[in-house]
Amino acid sequence: MRDHRKIWLACAAVLALVAALVVIGRRPVKAQESSATGKSGYHLITKVKLGGEGGWDYLTADPASRRLFISHGTHVMVVDADEGKVVGDIPNTQGVHGIALVPDMNKGFTSNGKTATSTVFDMKTLQPLGEATTEKNPDAIIYDPASKRVFTFNGGSDSATAIDAATGKTVGTVALGGGPEFAASDGKGHVFVNLEDKSQLVKFDPVTLKVEKTWPLAPCESPSGLAIDAEHEILIVGCHNKIMAFVDGSSGTVIGTVPICQGVDANRFDPATGFAFASCGDGTVTVAHEDSTDKFSVVDTIQTQKGARTMELDTSNHNLYLVSADFGPTPAATPEHPRPRPPIIPDTFTLLIFGR
Repeated sequence: MRDHRKIWLACAAVLALVAALVVIGRRPVKAQESSATGKSGYHLITKVKLGGEGGWDYLTADPASRRLFISHGTHVMVVDADEGKVVGDIPNTQGVHGIALVPDMNKGFTSNGKTATSTVFDMKTLQPLGEATTEKNPDAIIYDPASKRVFTFNGGSDSATAIDAATGKTVGTVALGGGPEFAASDGKGHVFVNLEDKSQLVKFDPVTLKVEKTWPLAPCESPSGLAIDAEHEILIVGCHNKIMAFVDGSSGTVIGTVPICQGVDANRFDPATGFAFASCGDGTVTVAHEDSTDKFSVVDTIQTQKGARTMELDTSNHNLYLVSADFGPTPAATPEHPRPRPPIIPDTFTLLIFGR
């Protein structure tokens, strides 16, 4: 009887050891998942190769249709925002930079940098509906719901073009006094735009097309990305001297700054979480938090991919979308090209989706 008990105890000990080893064997997977998730809770959900050739710029999400519109050289790729699969395409948008959506009219607008035009398209069928003329090199593009106008920001003419969203026709121009980069609307009758070459922020009336204020952004230098906390009228500005500036949209006062990554090109703000994001070409996203209307702090640095400088936020599920590609070696500088860029390797264009 005692021998049987010894055998049973020995077997139980072996089984316990095996179970422990199995658990230990599983732990590294959980540890890796945990280490990939920072304080913000963001981690890579999926990485999808989209392929094709050419450069890219802005991304725009439509939470209702679960579609993501991605500029890609001469066309706009339309991608399932959840699965990352290409579901459509908008061709013949030469040098396209951005896409603005007007869901209540079922229309989208592109900014075609090489042709100084905006392609108007049906959001459901993706078929072209017309074309509006802009000034030279339209880059950023936004929709202002207060005026029901789409605005392109024209880097080659220091201006903004106003397009009536209902008719798709150009209705006016705003002289900005400097080179515009990105813009934001508060939905209350004000549009804001960065002047990258002047390190200034312009505020204008989208109905009268008159500039109301032009503010210096010091200590911010060479502002690029721009987002807005519309409820509190706070602008979130990404600056190339590696800071994110928070600006009072009523007074133009810089009310706070936080350090960010290198090579910022896009900013987003999530009103539900209070997170402000800056995406950078160095392959990271800085996540800051609006602790109060005059206090801001860095929460996290998300590792993305080198070159993933532009970004979109889906406020319905808080996902972040970024795109990049693989690059070849940087060519030597020449008098014609003193700051050459590394070439994009064809067919490596990739979408990265991050979630919490």
